[in-house]
Amino acid sequence: MPENNDYAYEYSDRTGFSRCDVNGEMSITSLIDAFQDASIFQSEDAGVGIEVLREHDLLWLLNYWEIEIKRLPKLCERVTVGTYPYDFKSFMGYRNFYLKDEDGNYIVKANTTWTMIDIKKMTPAKAPDFIVNAYKNGPKLDMTYSPRKILIPDEGVCSVKEAETRTVELHHLDGNMHVNNCQYINFALTAIGKDVNIRSLRADYRIQAHLKDKIYPVVYKEEDGYTVALNDMEGKPYSVIKVVI
Repeated sequence: MPENNDYAYEYSDRTGFSRCDVNGEMSITSLIDAFQDASIFQSEDAGVGIEVLREHDLLWLLNYWEIEIKRLPKLCERVTVGTYPYDFKSFMGYRNFYLKDEDGNYIVKANTTWTMIDIKKMTPAKAPDFIVNAYKNGPKLDMTYSPRKILIPDEGVCSVKEAETRTVELHHLDGNMHVNNCQYINFALTAIGKDVNIRSLRADYRIQAHLKDKIYPVVYKEEDGYTVALNDMEGKPYSVIKVVI
């Protein structure tokens, strides 16, 4: 059932075969793609989409994902994808996402934080009133809100392995010409090297990777799952991903 409110953007979706993982469920990357599309649809319909931002030399840059998964939709299952912002503070924006089943039950909830960037100066910029006022904030979803920064574990308390180095190719990039946020998660899951039943996922984005950059994944196996640091050649993380299983 669609939300009975005027702040959330929703669309109906169905889990196609091409978007399923080896278990016949919507893959994590397909889930994030669906969420990303929802936020773009809402912004475009509100008149503050990508081209409008570019005309004002502005860009929303994603800093952080936190996703709680009760279950993932199965092949051919119909779901509702939804999103809305719940707060703006200066140059920061905060947005929830969700999936609901056909009975209106939440099966996935997510939180994100964003920074508005002046693309000429490449510095944070306060979100203009015309952008903030294009949305109506909703209430924060009832879910966990962890600190944005993901700490890299101490190598002395967990097993560590280095995974295959990845080179950023054209298909990893989005319209902003840097690696799309979902691709980092795909790199991390590939580095883990096996199918895992994910209960929650956090992604901390730190620096942007571009075409032909090298990414050096380091996997830390912990009691409750994995932390993956996706590093540059100097060992500084482009992104850190934490998966709880």
